[in-house]
Amino acid sequence: MTTLQSFIGGRWIGADAAQALKSAIDGQIVAHTHAERPDFAEAVGFARRNGSQALNRLDFQSRAQILKALGKYLMERKESLYAISHHSGATRMDSWIDIEGGAGTLFAYASLGTRELPSGNLIHEGPAMPLGKQGHFAGTHILVPRGGLAVHINAFNFPIWGMLEKFAPTFLAGMPCIVKPATATSYVTEACVRLMHESGLLPEGSLQLVVGSTGDLLDRLDGQDVVTFTGSADTAAKLRVTPNLIRHSVPFTAEADSLNCAILAPDVTPDDEEFELFVKEVAREMTVKAGQKCTAIRRIIVPDNRLDAVAERLAARLTKVVVGDPSKDGVKMGPLASHDQLDDVSGRVEALLASSELLFRGEAQFVGDKVAEGAFFAPTLLKSRDPHAEGGAHDIEAFGPVSTLMGYGDIDEAVALAARGKGSLVSTLVTRDPRIAAKVVPAAAAWHGRVHVLDAEAAKESTGHGSPLPQLKHGGPGRAGGGEELGGLRAVKHYLQRAAVQGSPTMLSAITGEYVRGAKVIETEVHPFRRHFEELQIGESLLTHRRTVTEADLVNFGCLSGDHFYMHFDEIAAKESQFGKRIAHGYFVLSAAAGLFVSPGVGPVLANYGLDTLRFVSPVGIGDTIQARLTCKRKIDQGKQSSLGTPQGVVAWDVEVTNQNGELVASYDILTLVAKRG
Repeated sequence: MTTLQSFIGGRWIGADAAQALKSAIDGQIVAHTHAERPDFAEAVGFARRNGSQALNRLDFQSRAQILKALGKYLMERKESLYAISHHSGATRMDSWIDIEGGAGTLFAYASLGTRELPSGNLIHEGPAMPLGKQGHFAGTHILVPRGGLAVHINAFNFPIWGMLEKFAPTFLAGMPCIVKPATATSYVTEACVRLMHESGLLPEGSLQLVVGSTGDLLDRLDGQDVVTFTGSADTAAKLRVTPNLIRHSVPFTAEADSLNCAILAPDVTPDDEEFELFVKEVAREMTVKAGQKCTAIRRIIVPDNRLDAVAERLAARLTKVVVGDPSKDGVKMGPLASHDQLDDVSGRVEALLASSELLFRGEAQFVGDKVAEGAFFAPTLLKSRDPHAEGGAHDIEAFGPVSTLMGYGDIDEAVALAARGKGSLVSTLVTRDPRIAAKVVPAAAAWHGRVHVLDAEAAKESTGHGSPLPQLKHGGPGRAGGGEELGGLRAVKHYLQRAAVQGSPTMLSAITGEYVRGAKVIETEVHPFRRHFEELQIGESLLTHRRTVTEADLVNFGCLSGDHFYMHFDEIAAKESQFGKRIAHGYFVLSAAAGLFVSPGVGPVLANYGLDTLRFVSPVGIGDTIQARLTCKRKIDQGKQSSLGTPQGVVAWDVEVTNQNGELVASYDILTLVAKRG
């Protein structure tokens, strides 16, 4: 029988069997935890010493590429993970969310890092702002690696995705982590970590695994470290007040199970497509992963006059759900993850029945061999006797295929009932009326981390109520933990330290690796567009010759573009405007500026693919003379090649267009692809 091992200090430890972990399907032992106690002083020291140094020898871009390669590696070996995930009671679809959803999160953060993050290990949160009247003193914000480690304590329900959704932004931020999965399904996490280690892609010390108790791990952390937790609200509350975490102000982020809800708006009738979408969404959230999702719908809030219709349709759909061994044909829902979980859910349903009545419970005939020893629990639908009473479905969560139906009189009452959950990860509103959505969502947002609005149009592509996405925040207020995970760059920034920096523009440019206006520039006889990516220096700049704007320019540009706006052509109307005169098209100013600074011959600049931060600051009139300054602002090496195989990097250029009085008339960044010399 397999004895699981922890991965600590760069080696696998654990030989003596301890706690038996049983298959949720038939009760047979799948693996044992190990009896040996990890040396957490070694683990923490190894992360800080080896992990931090190895990660910070890389930069954001190279770590993004590792995440991409790691996702590909896991996808190529996913079937081995499906085989072991089966014992946790997961169907193929349940495991798909966990395994391929986890790999997909790696891909998402790899793409995000490549697109959005700089080369290097410092993020400039600009723009810099002047703090003095003469431009000699300015301030800005930077984000840098914290230098500590992250401890990720995860729940049993998603042993792979739950780990990878935290690991990906942590790794991208350059912070090593120690992962502690829930013991019940730790055999699945261990199998995934073994693959990640065997890939050879991870820098030494960037990922460690603890199977079993965390012992005194939290007592060894300090203010540079971070703790994240996913699991029950009760456990989150206990961990949050660990004396050492409080003493050292260690950031603690919790994502706790919550009493999420779905609201059927009063405008939806049983004949509408949205009515069936609502029933389908609730049934899916009750049965996917056997309802063991932190985002599952626990409270079904519907108009009083729709209670019977919803109950009837939902029961009819749940009746068709075949429960049993996920390997058997036709089975749509597996068991709970463990027998302990079975006891917990059974007890909580009994507690809920004190304030609710039973509307539906699926048949206890489970498909498969030896399923009598499994942790099976049939889909169960309850109805609250008094939705406004204390306790009941607003306070008790049965973490399984259980949900409670409750009625409301008007939409304001529905919003109030939703808030009774005291903070949730997600709510769904099903409506056909945009006016109802506009009223409900702002009110619901105060109590929910995410609000999912579902109608027939969104249903064509909706990922559903219970699917957190890497691009969007996952977390919620109050009972849901008060923290947040995922959310694109927001998640990465949780593992970085933000600092304000003050100094001269020249010093800020040197610190941030990004040109700050007012800093000293580098002017040479070589046009910046003639330099390859490696040769360009931040701050390398060109001050162009001048051009005087004529009436012919306005006429010609208007005829070419079709833009005959009165401010460019109507002398009387323009004179009565706030500008007091005819002015040039803003886009003519951009075009004229490009004519001033572009080097027209074939060279290293391959393409201009966009403008950022464009502002037309002052009007340009007939007779005004403009001049441009082009400065190399930022360089990002994404390790990419053109379609012809030419190695290239991204260069952002700062452009200032001024008039004859030295006043700024236009300001923007140009983004270009620039060839490397190779």
